[in-house]
Amino acid sequence: MSPPFHSHAQPLSVLAGALAEAGARVHFASAPSFAPMAEEAGVGFVPLTVTRNANTGVARSTRQDAREAARLEEFLDSTRQGAVAALLAQARHRGEDLLSDPERVLAELRALHERLAPDWYVVDHLSYPVTLALHCLELPFATFCPGHPTYVPHRSDAFFGVPYAWPRAIRPAAGALAELRQAARANDVAFTERFAEVSRTHAPAAGPPGRAFALASRRAVVFNYPRFPWLPEHAPTGAELLYGGHCVPPAEPDPGAEWEAVVRRLRSAARRLVLIALGTFLSARSDVLKLLVRGVLSHVPDAAVVVAAGDGAPALARLSGPRVHVARVVPQRWLLRRADVMVHHGGNNSFTECVASGTPALVLPFSSDQFSIAHDAERAGLATCLDPSRLDPGEAGRAVDGLCSRPPEGMSRWTRELRRLGPDWIADRLLHAMEATGRHR
Repeated sequence: MSPPFHSHAQPLSVLAGALAEAGARVHFASAPSFAPMAEEAGVGFVPLTVTRNANTGVARSTRQDAREAARLEEFLDSTRQGAVAALLAQARHRGEDLLSDPERVLAELRALHERLAPDWYVVDHLSYPVTLALHCLELPFATFCPGHPTYVPHRSDAFFGVPYAWPRAIRPAAGALAELRQAARANDVAFTERFAEVSRTHAPAAGPPGRAFALASRRAVVFNYPRFPWLPEHAPTGAELLYGGHCVPPAEPDPGAEWEAVVRRLRSAARRLVLIALGTFLSARSDVLKLLVRGVLSHVPDAAVVVAAGDGAPALARLSGPRVHVARVVPQRWLLRRADVMVHHGGNNSFTECVASGTPALVLPFSSDQFSIAHDAERAGLATCLDPSRLDPGEAGRAVDGLCSRPPEGMSRWTRELRRLGPDWIADRLLHAMEATGRHR
């Protein structure tokens, strides 16, 4: 069960396919526009929308009401002001994003269960109304954490929306961090009270759900992330914690002859290939994309560039030339096998896909858990990290040139580790964990 966000639905649909390959009968539940993902994974599809906010591939072009579109623009503006401003904007939006209409979701999930009667569920941790509904209905489920493992708060003084660590290039002032912690704590209290209210009203026998952001399966929690040795330990709950490394499908996608021709053309003009992609939301930051292209062209003379520009592709088309290809969307996993370096925003999919493919990265974190991921990538020797709100072309170009010349020291180790794991490994362990705890209970 996935919220209506492409970056969440994609890894969950891969896991759905792996569970089906392992012998389970699987249905993938998400927004109707993600039905093709279920078909590609070879599983059934159930339409389920758990929030008004959505992103079906490129955020600005996703059809949604005026309020959601305005909030997207407010968020994008906040990313220009720096890390804490972006995180505070997300904190203000959190109630509408993550806990809209829990009673409706509860009713829909009850009807779905009566119709399909699954043995158990896998739910995206950020689908808070779904997790609450599963608690109220006392149905067995596993939690899938789509981002950094600290999305599931690991201790009482850790708050959702406050990075557990920061990359060296980004060091917010103490006062700004205090303001962020206060906003996150207020959300924590408000969500927990709302969870308790829904549970008391609709499922008093289920017992109190406890702290809302920490509500997760007591059977199995899947982290779509490597198990770095410095990650904070989660308080024991009885759940099996599965660090699956990544949810990159083993088969390489075929983008067609057009993309083969693009890569041949760029390789004929330059020895190196750099992929620039800032994710489905942040591709709207055309100013940063332009800066990055200028930096690479000026400071890495033997490099060509592919840019994922989202809805800004027409405006950036004038950058196209012998060493630059601009597209609305790109076949990212396919290109990573052919790129020397990727520049990305620190999103979990981009991060784990880079590590799994062995591609060095320049990470520019803007929001959400991207600061924690950037810290880990830097500490593991997998990436260089810079502050996108204070970036200049020279700094960006020199960083990319350094990555082209000297691959990060930790890449080979962690790439080997992630290739040992992945969706098939997760599916096998998850089936075992859920069946074992089910028998015990």
